[in-house]
Amino acid sequence: MLSKTKVVIIGCGGHAKVIIDILKSDPEIDIVGCTDPYARGWVSDIPILGDDTILRELYDSGIQHAFIAIGDNTVRQRLSRKAAFIGFHFVNAISRFAYVASSAQLGMGIAIMPGAVIQADARIGDGSIINTNASVDHDCEIGSLCHAAPGVTLSGNAVIGEGVFLGTGTKVIDGMHIGEWSILGAGAVVVDAIPHHCLAVGVPARIIRQWD
Repeated sequence: MLSKTKVVIIGCGGHAKVIIDILKSDPEIDIVGCTDPYARGWVSDIPILGDDTILRELYDSGIQHAFIAIGDNTVRQRLSRKAAFIGFHFVNAISRFAYVASSAQLGMGIAIMPGAVIQADARIGDGSIINTNASVDHDCEIGSLCHAAPGVTLSGNAVIGEGVFLGTGTKVIDGMHIGEWSILGAGAVVVDAIPHHCLAVGVPARIIRQWD
């Protein structure tokens, strides 16, 4: 019998609860615990081992795989860099209730939640989240550290840059580009390209703020 991969989950909030549920169903994964700067005790029957300063000790003890269970893209980026610097490898959390086409290309450290659909030749970058009932159609490209919130719909050939947050129910028509680290408000409908570092809302989506 093959030994299980021991994994530490970084984060213990609501997003982490969903990740724990997904990873518990993976027969090859053994969740050893979570880390959090403030919380103590247990989350979803998993012990909170301490804050992030314990990561080096865990790695040196032989626990060398992690999952960053943080919904905020910027925080997830920071913690991913910290864990990678220590040496951690990242596992994926893919719900058995999601559909992922055999030709889809998946990065590492990604979350694909129940009801999500990833169609043919779609590409999902490292550390990205495809949340509950989100749909990524054929040939879409999602950069690293993105978050497609519940109910997002990406039509075919959409291109989503690094660090983009797509709010609940956002819809992106086919072939549209959204620039890096932009934010789409809940329910936005994207019918024109969105540049980098923008906040866009509404139907159709319009830019209300832009930053460097």
